[in-house]
Amino acid sequence: MQPVTRIHSRTAVLPDENIDTDRIIPARFLTTTTRAGLGKLCFNDRRYLPDGSDNPAFPLNKPEAKGCAIVVAGRNFGCGSSREHAPWALLDYGIHAVLCSEIADIFRNNSLKNGLLAIVISPAEHRWLLANPGVELTIDVQGQYIALPDGGRIGFELEPFARHCLLNGVDQLGYLLQHADAIEAFESRVGKAA
Repeated sequence: MQPVTRIHSRTAVLPDENIDTDRIIPARFLTTTTRAGLGKLCFNDRRYLPDGSDNPAFPLNKPEAKGCAIVVAGRNFGCGSSREHAPWALLDYGIHAVLCSEIADIFRNNSLKNGLLAIVISPAEHRWLLANPGVELTIDVQGQYIALPDGGRIGFELEPFARHCLLNGVDQLGYLLQHADAIEAFESRVGKAA
């Protein structure tokens, strides 16, 4: 996992509410344990027409959404079943942050563990971002704020351990492995005391 310190991008808007993990990555594609290639399957059932061509009505297929790494999603994004494939698919597609007034807890936790920023913002801030697609934002993980084009800022909360892992580019296992010497020393001390 690469460190996530700052993201600068225009926003793309997915205004639908209750976009569940099956819409992000349909269950029939959950046969892989690797992340590579999941981006082409991201939003598969809405992104493509039955003949396999791009659906021009799907918001992320619109020319103004191309290259956007920040998505402003409708309320209750990532609801439904727990699957790490959903953040994997979004990251492989090129999305590095999702902003919303309500994000499903399990999806949010899975996202943060995998390097996808899933940021909860206030309903008023959310309404403004939904109404202003294409706005350029800078997300600062260290400072825990989103810089707006007018100089304003939107603050956001990150659990300290998740923030540490994002800034240092480690997942939970990577964090533990960083402390392998201390863990072995502790186990040795405990083993001798027993």
